[in-house]
Amino acid sequence: MSGHSKWHNIQGRKNAQDAKRGKIFQKISRDLYQAAKAGGADPDGNAQLRLVMDKAKAANMPKDVVKRALDKATGAGGAKFEEITYEGYGPGGTAIMVAALTDNKNRTASAVRSAFTHHGGVLGASGSVAYMFNRRGYIVILRDGLDADEDTMLMDALDAGADDMTTTDETFEIFTDAGQLAAVRDALREQGFDLDTAEITMIPENTTAVPADKVSQYANLIDELSENDDVSDVYEAAELPEDEEE
Repeated sequence: MSGHSKWHNIQGRKNAQDAKRGKIFQKISRDLYQAAKAGGADPDGNAQLRLVMDKAKAANMPKDVVKRALDKATGAGGAKFEEITYEGYGPGGTAIMVAALTDNKNRTASAVRSAFTHHGGVLGASGSVAYMFNRRGYIVILRDGLDADEDTMLMDALDAGADDMTTTDETFEIFTDAGQLAAVRDALREQGFDLDTAEITMIPENTTAVPADKVSQYANLIDELSENDDVSDVYEAAELPEDEEE
């Protein structure tokens, strides 16, 4: 039995690692698509695409997955992809926005609706929760190896045109007006900073606490949405108990 238990634990860890890797690839694919859509699929003439392709290489993302994301942006292969946003409420009334990139709207809508229904949520109409979020530019700079304290980094970010900055032990998180993201990104690069992330995101104005008895149900909803191949991002206005954050 001990041998079986050991194998089970190893397999469980491997499955968790595979799932995490899949989510990383999914996010990078989304970023590749958006960068190529905005500035073309040639990294020599698209600085943002070069940044994302560097992240793909660092994550050991297969070349065929990278190519597929770029093909989506350029329309190669004949498939036409659309960006669609779904809005709804999770268990406990938490606002959720789901950004999808799909070549089959009916398939994606059905899957998203099913996830909400199965996990105690409800899919809403367009505009039902969007007003609760602000569209912002979001830049992350890793603190490891960076010779800059919080005050210096804040001044550099503000000089570059950013609106605000928060910090964690590992990162500087910089927020901009959505329309100024590219300008702030380029200004920070000119100052010599390496950016880990530079993207448009949705920031909730307020959050709703998830009731303790619905945390598992809520987590299952977010997992099912995130694991859908058509889903590129899930934005939440939820506050989880501290011991459930991970």
